[in-house]
Amino acid sequence: MQSEPLLQLDLPGIRKIKSGKVREIFDLGDLLLFVATDRISAFDVIMPNPIPEKGRVLTQISNFWFEKTGHIVRNHLTGRSVEEFVTDPAEREMLAGRAVVVQRLRALPVEAVVRGYVIGGGWKDYIATGAICGIPLPQGLRMADRLPEPIFTPATKAAVGEHDENVSFEVIASKIGAERAAEVRQTALALYAFAAEYARTRG
Repeated sequence: MQSEPLLQLDLPGIRKIKSGKVREIFDLGDLLLFVATDRISAFDVIMPNPIPEKGRVLTQISNFWFEKTGHIVRNHLTGRSVEEFVTDPAEREMLAGRAVVVQRLRALPVEAVVRGYVIGGGWKDYIATGAICGIPLPQGLRMADRLPEPIFTPATKAAVGEHDENVSFEVIASKIGAERAAEVRQTALALYAFAAEYARTRG
């Protein structure tokens, strides 16, 4: 296993499409290769100090939840092996545990956020307005209180170097259409409910 943190990556013979905040994305024809680096992105800013093995941990967490929630919504995983596309032993070792072969899909310009507790940016919004993303909440909530029920608080999906912006459901509906926005909200809430219940059974 690699000991030095992976900050960026090029694979000879495979075209890199883009570098995201954390992931490198490569062209596999009809498919894509996602590689999670050890870069850290916080508040939409890429930090200068990576965390060794962070990309492997992130990939394993993601794959765990994709497998657990496939009955709620299909995801982009193909089940195809990275070794089908990368033959060099050193490159395979470098990619082990941090790379997945995925379908090419068109991303929606939406960050689908569900909140079950009043914390972070939601707490600031609540203190200022009594609401989060325009959704009125009961008075007297304290920071980190559990909400009466989870709420869908979407954000715009920003490019690298820009900031995601919390918006109302109506703004998202205007961007992707009311029917698709409602589908995104329903799916996000279903994913949260399942994952929260699963987590509660494990303390």
